[in-house]
Amino acid sequence: MRVTRRKLITSASAGFAAAALSPRLAWATSEVSLGAMRITTLRDGSITQPADFMYDPMDQDALAQWLAVRGMARDAALNPDCNVTLLRHEGRTILFDAGSGSGFTATAGDLPDALAAAGVDPGEITHVVFTHGHADHLWGVLDDFEEPFFPNAEHLMGRTEFDFWYDPTTVDTISADRQGMAVGAKRRLDVMADRFTLFEDGEEILPGIAARATHGHTPGHMSFEVRDGGESVMVVGDAILNHHLSFDHPDWPLGADADRTMAAATRAALMDQLASDQMLMIGFHLPDGGLGRVERAGGAFRFVPA
Repeated sequence: MRVTRRKLITSASAGFAAAALSPRLAWATSEVSLGAMRITTLRDGSITQPADFMYDPMDQDALAQWLAVRGMARDAALNPDCNVTLLRHEGRTILFDAGSGSGFTATAGDLPDALAAAGVDPGEITHVVFTHGHADHLWGVLDDFEEPFFPNAEHLMGRTEFDFWYDPTTVDTISADRQGMAVGAKRRLDVMADRFTLFEDGEEILPGIAARATHGHTPGHMSFEVRDGGESVMVVGDAILNHHLSFDHPDWPLGADADRTMAAATRAALMDQLASDQMLMIGFHLPDGGLGRVERAGGAFRFVPA
């Protein structure tokens, strides 16, 4: 296994007209060779998470102590990166998640530029595999003209997750601050439904890629174990949401999770597995391209970039 880091600056010379349009940089932040597999993380930009969106359900006294140790302010918003994973293997060009597209937030939606910088045209993508249906993972499936952005790709999502967002009653059963997510997901799935293949936990959805249920952040959130021989990487999506609080206190409830109790149990179990196996992981919102390892740190964990 070989890990490299590089920055590919977007410019007109990248070969696609869209590459010259974004005022932000798009780059491939990390790359790992896994047997015959080539895995690259691509930055889709970043999102802003208001402090209460993450911290509100926690014990506020314990939170204040943790923030003081970390030198973080209680009311400071979090601004995590968004890392889309690109896998090239045996003639397949696979994306894990589709990014935000242009309809979610002005600070994200850079995946088209990042793909251009990596020399990949959207028409070359053969499969798009989704961890879950939140806007920063799903909304990039359509372009600005409501056409499929990856026109030749098969799209794959866990059945439970797809059914949740495709259900027209979901918008009436979730909290008000997430209803926009439900409306946006339903609209995109209505357009794309016939392009989706659904799967269950434990299935090998493509050669060398196995689905692992990591429910809680959303009802059907999935991670994916990517393996070639004795080497493997786990693409964890939002099952591990950030590089500090999630590792220091995986058992604390996070406001961003739909089922906070389940998500905390999932997070702790996943970190325990990753630390025990010393398996590389890619987190959608983790720094340094999201690629790293989980190490034990006393009774908790820490993220170590690869």
